[in-house]
Amino acid sequence: MVKIGDIELGEFPLLLAPMEDVSDPPFRALCKEQGADVVYTEFISSEGLIRDAAKSVIKLDIYEKERPVGIQIFGANLDSMLRSVEIVEQTGPDIIDINFGCPVSKVVCKGAGAGILKDIDKMVKLTEAMVKHTKLPITVKTRLGWDKESIRIVEVAERLQDVGCKAISIHGRTRVQMYKGHADWTKIAEVKNNPRMHIPVFGNGDVNTPERAVEMRDKYGLDGAMIGRASIGNPWFFKEVKHYIATGKHLPKPTMAERVEAARRHLQMAIDWKGERLGVLETRRHYTNYFKGIPNFKPYRMKMVTSDEAQDVFAAFDEVLEKFGDYQFS
Repeated sequence: MVKIGDIELGEFPLLLAPMEDVSDPPFRALCKEQGADVVYTEFISSEGLIRDAAKSVIKLDIYEKERPVGIQIFGANLDSMLRSVEIVEQTGPDIIDINFGCPVSKVVCKGAGAGILKDIDKMVKLTEAMVKHTKLPITVKTRLGWDKESIRIVEVAERLQDVGCKAISIHGRTRVQMYKGHADWTKIAEVKNNPRMHIPVFGNGDVNTPERAVEMRDKYGLDGAMIGRASIGNPWFFKEVKHYIATGKHLPKPTMAERVEAARRHLQMAIDWKGERLGVLETRRHYTNYFKGIPNFKPYRMKMVTSDEAQDVFAAFDEVLEKFGDYQFS
């Protein structure tokens, strides 16, 4: 049984990765329904939280049906991070996760996200201070290192554990790699196989088929898989992985009716959460994947991603179901 603190997660939990502009409440709800064991919010700026910035504060919205749910924060200033922990606690998450892995320049240039991989001592001190500042379990998401010459992830993970981190998720790339090349799971396995490690070690990066998830468990011995890009517009991925783990067989791909229904619910939940304008805008990125691979689909996709009125997008869904209802996904 894998546990984060006192939270039991089953034998090989699947975690929805925190993704900017993706893992919001509507999408998390869909993934939870399809088998995600833990879901994480989009990453939230500690500086934004303590300044009460609307864009940061709305990301704190969590709902009972999502539990266990983790709120992920990032920052490099100790005082700001501790104050943000106090703000996050008030919303009642199950877990607080620290982002030490985001590779984008606007985060890294401030010494946050993957930028802190250049200062491991600071990374450890910040984690220790946050652990002492809350009763909630603190977890960490990070990368292998800044570049291939500075990979110290076995040492880093051990030190984070020693100051009270309750689990670590490791993306198998360096910051310099960004999202290019292949994730190196052997380095994550080295962390798991360190005899001093006793907290869960979750793998992240390139878990894009059920077979890959099983490989992460059986070949690399990891405690669970954190799934990011493979789930965008494809919340069924969690269910597919669990079915494959249980039976060794693939589930049939979701039907067109199931895809349209998920897209409808996704849009409606987004509208209920943020209002029509933002709800319409923020679900657009998912439609390409919901309906991926359908020939001659461009006119319908364009309607979905360019319409500003919800009724027009819902009408496009109706047209798709009528036109492509019998399409077989492979």
